Amino acid sequence: MTWKLTLPCTKAEAEQLGSDISPLALMDEPPTLMTSEETEEDWRLDAYFEAKPGKSEIAALQALAPSAAGAKPVIEEIADQDWVTLSQQGLEPIQAGRFYVHTPAHRGSAPDGAVALEIDAGRAFGTGQHETTTGCLIALDRLKREGFVARNLVDVGTGTGLLAFAGLRLWPGARAMASDIDPIAVDVTRENAAINAVRLGRGPGALDTVTAPGLDHARLKARAPYDLIIANILAGPLITLAPSLSAALAPGGRLILAGLLDSQAARVQAAYRREGLRMRFTISRGDWPTLVLRRPR
Repeated sequence: MTWKLTLPCTKAEAEQLGSDISPLALMDEPPTLMTSEETEEDWRLDAYFEAKPGKSEIAALQALAPSAAGAKPVIEEIADQDWVTLSQQGLEPIQAGRFYVHTPAHRGSAPDGAVALEIDAGRAFGTGQHETTTGCLIALDRLKREGFVARNLVDVGTGTGLLAFAGLRLWPGARAMASDIDPIAVDVTRENAAINAVRLGRGPGALDTVTAPGLDHARLKARAPYDLIIANILAGPLITLAPSLSAALAPGGRLILAGLLDSQAARVQAAYRREGLRMRFTISRGDWPTLVLRRPR
């Protein structure tokens, strides 16, 4: 059996939950989170646990939805077979440029000519549903259409591995790395690599995975400079990482940044401009811009 905890939340809280679930990463068995729109102004947070949530788990969820202060959480036990259906509820396939991202429930539904990637709703962020991930996919598609070639790429804060997989689909001969501060995300990435027939390894056309904050790992440092860096995290860490990410970017290379709001874009851009990078273009998806920068040759 599976346990479900439900709380009301706002749209802003739902979007934030989609981009950062790190407060739950320290739990022995982190819940799977899903948000859904009840009305234009009212949203709902559902958290699925393998065991009945205790006081500490309930408090952690309530902290993620401050607007629900005073609201009594609804906790119910559901059958495992119902969980399989619920985990896919509302997760329709996403078309972003040439990419078609789907869950197992929509396997085989990709239109002709699309690059299909299968990502299950699960323990890490990055199913393609959030605007930040979609923006990164569109940015990758545009770089390919413009003739950019990536031979050495890294996806920092990889989550499910989706963006690293997308990069390898566009440039199948590239050497690729995927890193995340959360070891669970790295495990999920390796699982998803098998599902999507992405070869793991350290040579051309393969994906190497490491657990690390930013680029702070010997293998990540040894592989630099990169001609493509993808970092879909949050504005604060993006600003903090500006010196290290910029230093690891090769002349003529591209840097894709996401996970920031429109109101944060100027500060993020300024941090990278100080490191000598220049804006190439922006992909706007609602309140979530994706920035693509370039290091001059």
